Amino acid sequence: MTQGDTTTFVDRDLRGARFNRSTLAGAVMRGVDVSGLDIDAPWLADGTLLINGVDVVPLVEAELNRRFPGRELKNAGDPEGLRLAWAALERAWSAAVDRVESMPQSTTDASIGGEWSFAQTLRHLAFATDAWLGKAILRLPQPFHPLGQPYTEYETDGFDMSVFATRHPSFAEVLDLRAERQAMVRGFLATVTPGLLAEPRPTPWSPAHERPVLHCLQVIFDEEWEHLRYATRDLDAQQ
Repeated sequence: MTQGDTTTFVDRDLRGARFNRSTLAGAVMRGVDVSGLDIDAPWLADGTLLINGVDVVPLVEAELNRRFPGRELKNAGDPEGLRLAWAALERAWSAAVDRVESMPQSTTDASIGGEWSFAQTLRHLAFATDAWLGKAILRLPQPFHPLGQPYTEYETDGFDMSVFATRHPSFAEVLDLRAERQAMVRGFLATVTPGLLAEPRPTPWSPAHERPVLHCLQVIFDEEWEHLRYATRDLDAQQ
């Protein structure tokens, strides 16, 4: 039933329900059976999640940092910290690529539960770098590589898809693109200064809104760690 702006579910069976790209912000659950409940919230660290009165966000963050060494550096705010954080990311992704290359060849293009394949994930990370470093920070007139993988709603949000290739690239091509974009970030961080980190830039999807260069870099870092988590989850499912 609906009361004002609130929809209330009473004695409803939602077993097996799936919510994609939905918001449950501020939702209240009382007397619920959550056995086996699987929540994936990329922005979990930005808020709170109370379970039986306990905010579990710090616990989740600590566990993810344990599983992914170097992740704790992702919010670095100075040039040297950012360089260390990026080096940790490169090591973590190198290990993931090595793992994939030790698995059957079909692993690179396997989709688990309708999610992006490993190859598509690497292509999306190239796209994210092009958006937040190439477009936002460096203000390149055409920053996107044709093999990049835009986010799901890119076309429906009104952006031009014509720059992106429709062919299926080889994994070797994807790795080459990935290496180029990693080097692009590494090269930028090699000479970045505190003053440059504080400079404002129009955001890629809403140019009327400006954020500091540091924010743009931290978006890239968040994308990298979140997608490594997704990729690792899906590789685990294949072994």
